[in-house]
Amino acid sequence: MARKKGRDISGWIIVDKPAGVTSTAVVGKVRWALDAKKAGHAGTLDPAATGVLAIALGEATKTVPYITDAMKCYRFQVRLGAATNTDDAEGEVIATRDTRPSDAEIAAALTVFEGDIMQVPPQFSAVKVEGERAYDLAREGEVMELAARPLFVESLTLIARPDADTVELEMVCGKGGYVRSIARDLGEKLGCLGHVLWLRREWSGPFEAGEGLSLEDIDRMARTPELEACIKPLEMGLADLPEVRATVEGAVRLRHGNPGMVIGSAEYGSEVWASFEGQPVAVGRLLGSELHPSRVFNL
Repeated sequence: MARKKGRDISGWIIVDKPAGVTSTAVVGKVRWALDAKKAGHAGTLDPAATGVLAIALGEATKTVPYITDAMKCYRFQVRLGAATNTDDAEGEVIATRDTRPSDAEIAAALTVFEGDIMQVPPQFSAVKVEGERAYDLAREGEVMELAARPLFVESLTLIARPDADTVELEMVCGKGGYVRSIARDLGEKLGCLGHVLWLRREWSGPFEAGEGLSLEDIDRMARTPELEACIKPLEMGLADLPEVRATVEGAVRLRHGNPGMVIGSAEYGSEVWASFEGQPVAVGRLLGSELHPSRVFNL
């Protein structure tokens, strides 16, 4: 089997994704621009969506689950009065209603979507149904009974009401949230229907859209030290975990995938990451003064 071409380079590149391009295409551009052997993203954005897309390089791909599981913030607009088959402006209008709620009615309805809720994914989503993607079945005209999934919503706030037909909202939520489902369900709750006009992910875990590179930036700096200087350290993907420090012998053992001695305080049995001389070594469970590794970084 042929080996992947490219350089062994590890860390994070933060992109402010524009509308009209897939998350996979952005990963490909970053990988090409840095001649990186391995790259992946931490949480898909729909092609029409914009905002922060965190690209993991090399060993940082081992920390992707921690960013995927982290809290995220979305800013989006909902068009009231119409439902679409995709729950966003890309789809076909399938129903309309003339009623429009007041600001007070909207604010009151938003509280229903806070806390631990159950959410049904959009028909056009990547959810698998008997081995096939829901969006493929939806394109063939099939209407599916998709199972509701749990979602934690920390806050859902009315930001602006540009006109009677439009509301701008901000949502902070956990893993697996579908903003399109929020817009759809809010419209149904208010009795006026609704769908997403535009969507922007403002931040994801420790990464913010405001610090992201544009695709034009990446093209301009491609294959240069200037772009390499934009790489953020691997351990940023571990921001939600406590850090402990490995001893000299512990670092050797951990790098071979064995339990190793560490120094630091954290709750017994908690998941932590270990460093040695400023470099991340492993992630695992802290059992007493030993870290039992689940992921080891080869830096």
